[in-house]
Amino acid sequence: MLKTAIVGLGWWGTRVASVLKDNSKIEIVAGVDIDPGVRDVWAQKNGYQVYDDYQSVLGDEGIDAVILTTPHSTHEALVLQAVEAGKQIFCEKPMTLNSASAQRMVSACKQAGLVLGLGHERRYEQGVEEIARLVKSGKLGTIMHVEAQHSHDKFYGLSPDSWRGDPAEAPAAGWTGMGIHLTDLFMAMVGPIVEVFAYTAKRVLELPTGDVVAVQLRFKDGTTGSISAISATPFYGRIAVFGSQGWAEARETSHPDDPDIVHFFTKFHGDERQEMRVLEPYDGVVANFEAWADAVAGTSEYRFSDEERFANVAVLEAIEQSAKSGKPEAVVQYQAGD
Repeated sequence: MLKTAIVGLGWWGTRVASVLKDNSKIEIVAGVDIDPGVRDVWAQKNGYQVYDDYQSVLGDEGIDAVILTTPHSTHEALVLQAVEAGKQIFCEKPMTLNSASAQRMVSACKQAGLVLGLGHERRYEQGVEEIARLVKSGKLGTIMHVEAQHSHDKFYGLSPDSWRGDPAEAPAAGWTGMGIHLTDLFMAMVGPIVEVFAYTAKRVLELPTGDVVAVQLRFKDGTTGSISAISATPFYGRIAVFGSQGWAEARETSHPDDPDIVHFFTKFHGDERQEMRVLEPYDGVVANFEAWADAVAGTSEYRFSDEERFANVAVLEAIEQSAKSGKPEAVVQYQAGD
């Protein structure tokens, strides 16, 4: 059992505590937050030990690991301190906000022999798993184009001064909350992204970062892609991969924090009509945490490579640059020796 503290007890930290309650592999034993009101409510609701000081958790020999659900700009410092203390780490996405920071974090964890978990639970969702299997099998043929849309209205009433709407913490409109999941899963299927062209807009919400982002992608192997995300419309989720022999699409019916059925479509050369199947609800959040715990225990490999950990941050960095420059921007590539 991996005894773990959650650092950052807001919306997502509370969600993590809820889904891991009574989990057979991870036991939440403590929480950390700088807000005394949040700490009091959390302690009363969950019955855990709650700290106001991260160092108290790092110094507690009864705590094996930390789950970081704090603002994005804090991740590097918290990860490096946890490495120094010898704690296992699960870091919510984005891991950090620029490629240099990502390189330091990945290298530190690798050198310490720690498993750096990432909050990209979408790789474990049923529809994504089905598409990934078709890609790996070669049944879709040569992959030619990928596209996705992930939007919701969870930030519709968000205060303009929230860190989730701050360009310094959440650049490129809804990318850090939504779009970054999609580049992660597409790179796992297709390979590295080498260039992006991004547009952002501020249409409805008063969030300084904006509420619409649309990105064109070019992968190393020549595959093209497009992803968009809107922060002010009811939930919509769609992921599609197009190959020379067929295509596959997963259409979601609910946000991943409340899993529901997925409509899964395919069509191949020679098919008279497209096929549709219904995939049952599956909690990718729990699956990701348990996969990390298994890797920490040494019973299985975690599916995120250091290159992939780094790459999604580098893509985020390039998207932010492109949205500002109005031009395509190259994506920094991972250097394994650093």
